[in-house]
Amino acid sequence: MIKISSSPVDPAALRSELRLNKLQTRILDRMAASQTAFSYDSLHQLQFELTLRNNIVDSAVALNDSGAAFTSFAKSRCNPVYWRRTEYGGFQLRDGARPSDAIRDIFTNGFKYAFECSTAMVILLYRAVLSSIGAESFNRLFPDILLYDWQYGNSLRLTVLTTAETEVLPGDILYFDNPDYDPETPEWRGENAVFFGNDTYFGHGIGITSAEEIIRSLNHQRKPGATRSAYLLDEVIRPDFVFLSRYSSSPTFHPRPIRQTVHERIGVQIGSTYMEL
Repeated sequence: MIKISSSPVDPAALRSELRLNKLQTRILDRMAASQTAFSYDSLHQLQFELTLRNNIVDSAVALNDSGAAFTSFAKSRCNPVYWRRTEYGGFQLRDGARPSDAIRDIFTNGFKYAFECSTAMVILLYRAVLSSIGAESFNRLFPDILLYDWQYGNSLRLTVLTTAETEVLPGDILYFDNPDYDPETPEWRGENAVFFGNDTYFGHGIGITSAEEIIRSLNHQRKPGATRSAYLLDEVIRPDFVFLSRYSSSPTFHPRPIRQTVHERIGVQIGSTYMEL
């Protein structure tokens, strides 16, 4: 159910009023059919969430295509022009560097970077927000970025819900736990993944694939004698869409199209299988 100013809204009316791409239309329809109430004070807040969710998926695809490598915190690397690597493997924005330029550099010079999956999620969320609010607002909102683990992405106002509390939507981030991971490779203790829809996810180090394939990949990274399979937790991580919408300069809705590397029909090619999102 979708509510604006406490009143239910007809999704057909919204579809006729807004210029939505296929992914955004599916998100809207999933919201409308859900038992969860998605409530907004204004149409602009809803529009912004659809834009940002679209850009999260777009950024996940861009990161997958960037050439950035997967590694542990101990072996992480970054472009020293924009970032200073900390002693614990995070990336601190250099003095004088524009936050927007530094985030974009990860996607244009990915071969200079290596990081693990929680850092990857924070990076792609920053890019999605940058695409949604523009460089001027982004640089004002995030003047001193530290890329590390989830707790250092708190300027995004990340919230954690359960699948019992909310509908899982494209652009949400989920977590696959690997309880019997090998202590020699702690970076494989689990996998953060962006949900694209229709059992399709992006996990840094694994790629764009299904839940089954992510679980299979994690199970290959377990300690000797392991008996417990990796599994998908019931947690949903998402940024505070309403808060971030305040930094969107215009209430006019301009959805960013999903990258053509995914497909014009909003799908992905995984091996010999085409999956429509």
